[in-house]
Formats: sequence, C-alpha cells, structure tokens
Amino acid sequence: MDWINRQLLKMEWLEQAVEWFLNKVLGLDGESVFFHSLSFFMYDVIKIFILLSVLIFLSAYLQSFFPPERTRRILGRFKGVFANIIGALLGTVTPFCSCSSIPIFIGFTKAGLPVGVTFSFLISSPLVDLASVLLLASIFNWQIALAYVGVGLLIAIVGGTLIGVFHMERYVEEFVMNAAGSVRNQAEEKITTLARLTYAWEQVLEIIRRVWIYIFIGVGIGAIIHGYIPQTWIETILGENNPFSVLIATFVGIPMYADIFGTLPIAEALVFKGVGIGTVLSFMMAVTALSLPSLIMIRRVIKPKLFAMFVGIVVTGIVIMGYVFNAIAFLFL
Repeated sequence: MDWINRQLLKMEWLEQAVEWFLNKVLGLDGESVFFHSLSFFMYDVIKIFILLSVLIFLSAYLQSFFPPERTRRILGRFKGVFANIIGALLGTVTPFCSCSSIPIFIGFTKAGLPVGVTFSFLISSPLVDLASVLLLASIFNWQIALAYVGVGLLIAIVGGTLIGVFHMERYVEEFVMNAAGSVRNQAEEKITTLARLTYAWEQVLEIIRRVWIYIFIGVGIGAIIHGYIPQTWIETILGENNPFSVLIATFVGIPMYADIFGTLPIAEALVFKGVGIGTVLSFMMAVTALSLPSLIMIRRVIKPKLFAMFVGIVVTGIVIMGYVFNAIAFLFL
C-alpha cells in the first residue's frame, strides 16, 4: 500500500524526473528558490493531469450507471434520515459539480422528493467525488482523504436532515414546485458498454477543457507560495497560533470560483508552509461547496430563509470541521 501511494498516487518517480531535468538538463541550481518553485509547478501540473484523466475516465464510467432518473428512483425508495444518507452517498458517485447540480435539484423537487433529501444530494455532489478523494490521497494521505469524505457526507446528511425537520420546502420558489414537465415520466435510456466508454472519454475531454485553466492558476499560486512567500507570513495569517485561521480560510474560499482540482495545489503548498490541515480543508470545502456562481444559481430557486439556512449549515459545518481537524491533526499527519 505504501509503494502504491508513493509511486502511483504521489508519483515520486515523476518528482525525481522533473528535478533531474531541471538540474541536469537545464542546469538550474537545485538550491535556488526558482528551482523549487518551477519544480513544484511542473511536477504538480503533470501529476494532476495524469491522475485526473485516469480518475475521470473510471469515475465517469461508474457514473454512467446513475443518470438523474435512476438516481431519483433510488432516492424515492427511502424515508427519513436514511433517505438523507442515501442522497448524500449518491451525490458522491454522480457527475455533477456545484453549478450543474442545480438543475438536478429542480428536477428532483418537481418529482416530489423531499426537499431535505435533495439538499443532502446537492451538498454532497460537488463536495465529495471519487476523483477528488484519490487526488487528496495522492497529495496528503489516505487518512486525510477518507476523513474529508466522512466530513463531507456528515455535513450533507445533517444539513439535509435539518432542512427536512424544519419543513423548509415552503421556501422553495413556486415555479420550481409547480412547474410542469416532471422528471417522473422520463424514460431511462438503455446504454451499451461502448456508449459508457465513449461517455467516459467525452467526460475526460470535457472536464479537462473546463478545469485546465484553474489547474494552471492553482498550481501557479501554489508554486509562488511554495517558493517565494516566507513561512512566517503564512503562519501569521493562517497558522495554528491564529485562532481565526479557519474562519479566514473559509470566508476567503467562499467567493472564489475554482474547481477542487485547482485548489489542491494551493492546499499542498499551504500545508508545506505549516498551515494546519483543518484550515486547509476548510478552504478547499468552501471553494468547492459554496462557489459564487453556484450560490447565485441556488438563490434563484429558493427563498432567502432557506438560502440563509443552507449557507449557514454548510459554513458552520466547514468551520467546526476545520477546528476539529486542527485539534487532532496528529492522527492524520
């Protein structure tokens, strides 16, 4: 397992190859700040694109078995908190980011699913997916990756359950509740193995096309943090000695528009500079679950009270998670 983690996920062989190329071929000083920043940039960009392509293909093939109609039917079989648990779990294996989850939320609501269950799905879907879990393991370790999944699912389950308990469906916009064209009557298309493989490859191309710029930006920022920003600066703002570090990281992450794949290199550089793992994960979760475009779209389909409750639950869960992780970081690092 250790060899798999180091060579297949962390790709230590690639890191060594990049350093050899920069040092022996380009003749760069291996002790210089520029060398370390450029090495970080090249290694992370290549590693993320390799892993991302493989993981998207595999997860998209699995996701092809869970189209919206089938997901709706599965969710409709369960009641109460168990339905929230299933909704959150299905969110981890469905191919929806925070923005594309909104039409699915509308479809589920029109189909008569409880609003609390649809919110468990809505929170979980962008926050936790197979590719992000494996990429987290490649940068940190399996303990952190699995803990991230557990916290993401917990926030989704608790959030959806609270929304259901308080009967917040009355705060969904009328056009969503009353619109015609329910997804109940949509037929589920039979998909061949070839079609699934084609879909998986198309998802690789589509997602790479959509996120490549964020990967470059994220790795670029990470490289600057890694090489040029003094550790004392980072520790002063986001270090464990600052009791507001988790709050700062969360509220800095909320307005950002980036994919989790673009935030991972920033997270890696921050951990290297001594930032607590809880603070880093809070930043990542805020960017992923509460990006500004998704918040704008969500606000268009729900009323202010439900919107405030949704944001409040997710932010509170992220902040609590951040402080807890910082307090027990010795278990994960």
